[in-house]
Amino acid sequence: MKILSNSVSVLALALVLGACATTPPPTVKPEDMPKAYQAPVPDTQQQVTADWWKSFNSPELTAFIEEAHKGNLDLATAAARLQQMQAQYGSDIANMIPSVQASGSVQQNGSHMTIGGRRDGIISNSYSAGGSASYELDLWGRNYNGMRSGRENARAAVYYQDTVTITTNANVANAYFTVLALRERVDVARKNIEAAKRILAITQAKVSNGVLSNLELAQQTAQVLGEEANIPRLEEQEREARNALAILLGRMPGTLKIEATNLEGLAAPAVQAGIPATLLTHRPDVKQAESSLMAAHADLDAARAAFLPGVSLTAGGGWRSDDWDKFINPEKLVWSLGATVVQAIFDGGKLTSQRDYYKGREAELLASYRTAVLNALNDTETQLGSVASYSEQERLTTDQVKNAQEAFRISELQYREGVVDLLTVLQAQQTLFSAQDALIQIKQARLQSGVGLYRALGSGWDVTQDEDKSLRNTFIPVPDLTDLPIPNPANIPAALTF
Repeated sequence: MKILSNSVSVLALALVLGACATTPPPTVKPEDMPKAYQAPVPDTQQQVTADWWKSFNSPELTAFIEEAHKGNLDLATAAARLQQMQAQYGSDIANMIPSVQASGSVQQNGSHMTIGGRRDGIISNSYSAGGSASYELDLWGRNYNGMRSGRENARAAVYYQDTVTITTNANVANAYFTVLALRERVDVARKNIEAAKRILAITQAKVSNGVLSNLELAQQTAQVLGEEANIPRLEEQEREARNALAILLGRMPGTLKIEATNLEGLAAPAVQAGIPATLLTHRPDVKQAESSLMAAHADLDAARAAFLPGVSLTAGGGWRSDDWDKFINPEKLVWSLGATVVQAIFDGGKLTSQRDYYKGREAELLASYRTAVLNALNDTETQLGSVASYSEQERLTTDQVKNAQEAFRISELQYREGVVDLLTVLQAQQTLFSAQDALIQIKQARLQSGVGLYRALGSGWDVTQDEDKSLRNTFIPVPDLTDLPIPNPANIPAALTF
């Protein structure tokens, strides 16, 4: 009983000391963040939701993002990484628990002897069965801190997976808008070519009648050819953007079909930005950086504990017998108890180097964490400013296009009547074409800045929804890569469609 009491006391002491850890480096607190954003903030009560892409009123975009959740290879990589970290955390927990092994053996020995000219054989059997247990007393918290590090690394993997998901959603939306904008620019360019050809036909008629010279004809012909030269460039950009979107979905390039042809009907509603302090709990990349910092600090505590003596307890017992019939017999019982103390005396500076390594690692990740906070704040400020800027640009450019259309219409009529010269028409024509193309690009930028704002605000993510994922016993399964479109000659289309 006295031995049992002493053992319990030692174990209790180990748990108390093992739970001790140094104070981690200070993280950014809500009160450390600015009280408000400096960029213009939308005047709205609409909150950012996890399915923000549905607010763009595009069922096709929604379908693509849902497909990306199943087929995107970056998401598959993040899921595999999470499984690794959770498994490693389970291994770290196991270091805190006694290990127990069972063993058994059957052995037969024989020899041959020659006695009186006759050769005799001697055969003997032996049987053994038993078990053993070992436990390392975590007096200084080395295993405990290793478990802390594993837990924080698993949390960081959870947050990394969420960051990849948010980034993938934004990339799919941006690629989709790019495809539609390029298609609309091609359509507008073709309409402008038709208008330019009308002017060219008028010019040719006037040259034939001797009213104008070949100079004006060459100028208008160059205008038409310049517009036509833009078409192949825009079509190639659209093809590349479509293939980039296909890869985000996990599809083979050249196989994606998109039904929409322009940006009409798409809208990015304004959302409530909140206060900067919410970024600390609504940005998974910030939480990932914080968890990685906490893991490095736990590793440093474990490295410090490695300087102190280690104590291991062992116990074993079982039966050994040469007679199977008398195998399970109290008289054949054997047992052992032991304790081992190990203290490093000289290791060539290995422990010191390991401690210094984790000191540097902690300092590095502390800087990375603070950088993540600053980048999150700057990202949100930038996206808020972009949303306001592109909204105003779109309003002004829309008015510019309306007036440019009217100016070109009037100049075309006056040119037919001979009131104005070709230079006036060319200027009006160029102003209209440039304004129309710029308007489409501004619309695209406004939509993408809306996506950027959703992403910067965390896309509706909150740390509380994932705070216990890393502690669960059930691991997130890794997607079966055989179901993903791994390049295979049989899967490659006979002809690529563009």
